[in-house]
Amino acid sequence: MPRAAAARSAGPHLRLERDCPTPVCGVDEAGRGPWAGPVTAAAVILSQRRRIPGLDDSKRLTAAQREALEPQIKARAVAWGVGFASVAEIEVHNILQATGLAMRRAVIALATTPAFALVDGNYAFDLPCPVRVVVGGDALSASIAAASILAKTARDRVMRELDGAHPGYGFASHKGYGVPEHAQALIRLGPCPIHRMTWAPVRAALAGEAPMLPFESEIA
Repeated sequence: MPRAAAARSAGPHLRLERDCPTPVCGVDEAGRGPWAGPVTAAAVILSQRRRIPGLDDSKRLTAAQREALEPQIKARAVAWGVGFASVAEIEVHNILQATGLAMRRAVIALATTPAFALVDGNYAFDLPCPVRVVVGGDALSASIAAASILAKTARDRVMRELDGAHPGYGFASHKGYGVPEHAQALIRLGPCPIHRMTWAPVRAALAGEAPMLPFESEIA
């Protein structure tokens, strides 16, 4: 097996963290793409000595695996923090800036102040410490992978709670993402207060059009 492929198959590791000033946190987000709900971020500082078996990019894990790993991450991490940016903040600042706001809140929430941050993606958000961006970081860096799990589980929990406040949309199942069930609910019920009103599918529903139309080519 080629060396690069072997590294990818081995899962996230701490080699990137060892090349950074310490303490270093991994940072990732969940919820940039949905039509509804907040965007969430998490920051995690991992110990070099306390391994977490099964740790991986949250997208590679089932919901049950993420839920099982969440308490282990919180128990074994040096520090962890979660931050949110609301739908109103997404509408005012745009999704990119709102994501940065959620990330800053997550880093500030850490009980240990980080000297450095590894951030998943290719955009260097303005955080309270120096930043290195890592494309595909949640599959490479253990601390980013841990952050991706905490961000995802925290947001999923919020969306399940919001499902009770706004029944009929299916938020508990699809978490606000643009699936046919969500599109059908938008047509039937119209948008609710947690929908991102400036987003094309939601604007389409407000205009009486099918919400999936703006993204039909992408979905296909």
